[in-house]
Amino acid sequence: MMQHLISLTVWVPILFGVLVLLVGKNECLARYMALLGALLGLFFSGVIFIKFNGAASGLQFVEDYTWISNLNINYHLGVDGIAMPFLLLNNFITVLVIIAGWRVITYKVALYNSMFLIMTGLMSGVFGAVDAILFYVFFEAMLIPMYLIIGVWGSTNRVYAAIKFFLYTLLGSLLMLIALIYLYKQSNHSFNIFNYYHTPLTMAAQIFIFIAFFFSFAVKVPMWPVHTWLPDAHPEAPTGGSIVLAAITLKIGGYGFLRFVLPIVPDASRYLAPVMITLSLIAIVYIGFVAIMQRDMKKLVAYSSISHMGFVTLGSFLFIGPILNTWGLQGAIVQMISHGFIAAAMFMCIGVMYDRVHSRNIADYGGVVNKMPIFAAFFMLFAMANSGLPGTSGFVGEFMVIMAAVQTNFIYALIAALAMILGAAFSLWMYKRVIFGEVTNSHVEQMQDVNCLEFIVLLALAIAVIGMGVYPEIFVAKMQTGVRDLVLQVANSKLGV
Repeated sequence: MMQHLISLTVWVPILFGVLVLLVGKNECLARYMALLGALLGLFFSGVIFIKFNGAASGLQFVEDYTWISNLNINYHLGVDGIAMPFLLLNNFITVLVIIAGWRVITYKVALYNSMFLIMTGLMSGVFGAVDAILFYVFFEAMLIPMYLIIGVWGSTNRVYAAIKFFLYTLLGSLLMLIALIYLYKQSNHSFNIFNYYHTPLTMAAQIFIFIAFFFSFAVKVPMWPVHTWLPDAHPEAPTGGSIVLAAITLKIGGYGFLRFVLPIVPDASRYLAPVMITLSLIAIVYIGFVAIMQRDMKKLVAYSSISHMGFVTLGSFLFIGPILNTWGLQGAIVQMISHGFIAAAMFMCIGVMYDRVHSRNIADYGGVVNKMPIFAAFFMLFAMANSGLPGTSGFVGEFMVIMAAVQTNFIYALIAALAMILGAAFSLWMYKRVIFGEVTNSHVEQMQDVNCLEFIVLLALAIAVIGMGVYPEIFVAKMQTGVRDLVLQVANSKLGV
């Protein structure tokens, strides 16, 4: 079993997703089967996390089998210190999503749970794929379940939001396919991603490949100005869809920059780093101001996600030498993991309130603490984490990126640090309006505190947020060697500096 752990993480959730569909008429059985499939996925990814040797270079848990021999396409899986944490995050969030929708989802229950299980397996495939075409297949296939989740269980404008999400991500990834075919020809007909790291490329070719990958991964992050699909998708998606979209799907964009862009085209990445840093700072600051102006809670958190993910791309492109670059890259990865926990928690909290009041507008609330004190305590923790409070996971990644930025350009660090004030502004402003004050709405008057299932989900996320904030080393130690190898790959570029 140890030799096939990544395959088990990929295919067991997908298999259970199909089985859940087959027992669809029995909703109770479908729910329990979905939970079992999600727990098994979490178990296998947990074993990978525990057994992973953070001090070893290269891939671990490797599987390599011929898939399409004529084109040299293999079923090739493996993880290093960069990919491995995302497998665990992906399966952890899926378990919580299944629990969160246990009582809330009453329409097409089996299909709902099945889509999340299938999407989880496909996203695990994205993080585990070593063959470029295998990566592309998983990368594209995961769009289908999310499209259905938004389109079937979303709000009033769900069809528009689903189509916009699908088209944005699909069109961007078509350029990536062209780049992969070009790399295939340049690398002696290989689709092994790690072979591309040693494929000599001219600067012109590197810039072309950078642009192709940029449009694919920047849409996923999403970076400004290709971010406009996200504020439309989040308000229309059901709570579970918003959680997975923010906690996992966005991370695939950041992961793509680390896995493909930086090591394959390091010289183009260094040359265009000022552009990427500028776009990242615009996202951090400008989108922070946009978030403050929102009156819809889901849109506010959606825009806050774009701002927080700006730290990911900022940290990824701080080219300042091997030692300090490690801070930026580690900070980018830690920020992605942390944001996965916090964004999931924020959307879960909004979903808890929406299930009771059926409104996302901040003005429709007020005085919630009087009726839901336990919920208010959880929500306060997550709002503080979203603000970057020390002691929570929200502080760690952003602090590491700012530390790296200080060594590159103090202005970069100053802008990023000041932007953290915006995070506190929009998070605490929303919290104050929703939670404190007198109860003035009849719907709020009838609200009841969190039930057992909601408490389990919020408690699990609270433990993750505090645990990572207090002891981030549990993740940092696993990724150090993988990040170091990436830094050396970029530092020892093909064309030279």
